[in-house]
Amino acid sequence: MIDSNRKWSLIMKNTLHDLVKTELHCHLDGSLSFETIRELAEMANIALPESDSELAKLVTVPEDSETLIDYLKIFDFIRPLLQTQEALSLAAYDVAKQAAAEHVLYIEIRFAPELSMDKGLSAVQVVEAVEKGLQKAQRDFNIVAKALICGMRQSSKQLTREIFRQINQAKGLAFAGFDFAGNEHDFPPEEIADLIRFTQRLDRPMTFHAGECGCPTHITQSIALGIKRLGHVTAICDHPELIADFVENEVTAELCLTSNLQTKAAKSLAEFPYQELYEAGAKITINTDNRTVSNTNLTKEYQLFVDYFGTSLADFYHFNQNAIEAAFASEAEKAELLTELKKAYGQID
Repeated sequence: MIDSNRKWSLIMKNTLHDLVKTELHCHLDGSLSFETIRELAEMANIALPESDSELAKLVTVPEDSETLIDYLKIFDFIRPLLQTQEALSLAAYDVAKQAAAEHVLYIEIRFAPELSMDKGLSAVQVVEAVEKGLQKAQRDFNIVAKALICGMRQSSKQLTREIFRQINQAKGLAFAGFDFAGNEHDFPPEEIADLIRFTQRLDRPMTFHAGECGCPTHITQSIALGIKRLGHVTAICDHPELIADFVENEVTAELCLTSNLQTKAAKSLAEFPYQELYEAGAKITINTDNRTVSNTNLTKEYQLFVDYFGTSLADFYHFNQNAIEAAFASEAEKAELLTELKKAYGQID
């Protein structure tokens, strides 16, 4: 294990960009590069501003964003760009390519098929297209990139069931698991508990957005439903009994620092639960959430953890171990990834 007392000298010698990384929580439609957005817009015959600074105003969260709902409005601009299989494959390839450029060994990229069905694609066709792009990226960049299927909590339960059923029964799909995203405030876990149980019966792994809108009860409900990976969990801050329950149930936290500050899920660093979770021995992972919408990447996130919390290289190694162990990958894949991770960090020991 890396001696944390050597943190600063090692960081200077081996930049955070060069560290091997993993990512469990990355949204496809929120993470497209400007270059790919322009290519997709041309394919869809949608006009864009000529300057990147003007384009950024359309696809990144405004500084005056006050809530998660404000943040989610940005995605309306990207939706029309992802309505063909060609566009979806290109988008998936782009996000995996960005991750590979940051030395990411393993990434799970999540998306909601229903958001790409406006012009007639079926749910299965959407997933096939995304997987095609990820498979190409894996061949080109030596990265393991898997798809996670999101249900939108505010959508019709019948629609979500049908989408999940269709893709789960389709032959040849390799997606890793399921997730629920969207309007958490109005659709807490108990409101969609029957849908969650239906998804769990499909016998694929599931993660879940919980605690991003200020309600710790949503985390409690998610744990009670047996979910072992939770995205954000920001509202767990200042709730030691809930943190103890989180640790006891061996739940993995998919932390997303920048986006939590932008959505005001955490109004300040003091309200971000990292330190409490860390001291309690929780399974922590570091993620971008949305690279473009949040104007971030994993290197920036790692730097923020160093600057704000004094996170060490030993910590980063441990967090990446957590991510691989919680990943929706096969045991053989996990063993290989853990070996690669140990070898990479051992080179800077």
